[in-house]
Amino acid sequence: MKKVSFLILALVAIFILGIYVLEKSKPTYQEVEGEQMEINQNKIKIDQGMSEGESEMLTADRESTVEEETNYIFAYQSIPEPIKETMKGVSWQEKNPVSLEDLSYVQVAYWGFDGEIHQGEIIVHQQLALEVQEIFRELYEAKFPIEKMVLIDEYNGDDESSMADNNTSAFCSRPITGKQNVYSKHSYGVAIDINPVQNPYQKGELILPPIGEVYLDRSKNAKGMIQVGDPCYTAFISRGWSWGGDWIDRKDYHHFEKNIPNS
Repeated sequence: MKKVSFLILALVAIFILGIYVLEKSKPTYQEVEGEQMEINQNKIKIDQGMSEGESEMLTADRESTVEEETNYIFAYQSIPEPIKETMKGVSWQEKNPVSLEDLSYVQVAYWGFDGEIHQGEIIVHQQLALEVQEIFRELYEAKFPIEKMVLIDEYNGDDESSMADNNTSAFCSRPITGKQNVYSKHSYGVAIDINPVQNPYQKGELILPPIGEVYLDRSKNAKGMIQVGDPCYTAFISRGWSWGGDWIDRKDYHHFEKNIPNS
């Protein structure tokens, strides 16, 4: 009888132990939640990787946008020697009021009339280089269209040829229009002309470039035209530049200039 009782107790003990072990082997809610958190964290890491271009799940459009943005720069520096050599005797003359060392080479991205991004270059006085870079970044962000932006040396330093080609430019050693004995603000690198065709110069019957005559009607609001209060006008005026479109004795709609010491 004692053996039977002992056997029953042993079986009960084994049964209870089995239940205990079974319960211990079940994952707790915290453990399940922890595993889920780890899964979610891994998913976040994957998603973050995708946003950095590390995943093949990125669309072609996204890859194209990143490539476009990284191929264009906003920067300024002293004029590189090869460009200095090109400028000598062309856009820069020996008697020019400022030296080549007083000038800076500025590179900016801009939106063209074709709706594409382009790399532009311009020469300005070194005191204005950073400011000019910031101005053109503002125009870029506003998608203000500029047709062309190359150094005026591409036109053998001829301002009229540059204007006729609707080229946006700055430094050029030359006299003021109509005053052959006075250096223009461009000769100091403190003036910039933007989209000259859509924003022509006029004094009396003189219109430059002549092809821009149709745009003397400022109500046209054509692509690249500068209007009071628009992004281009605001970017310059807010930084203390003056606009030739505000002049009384003549209109120079493409022209912005800024006074600095000795200019």
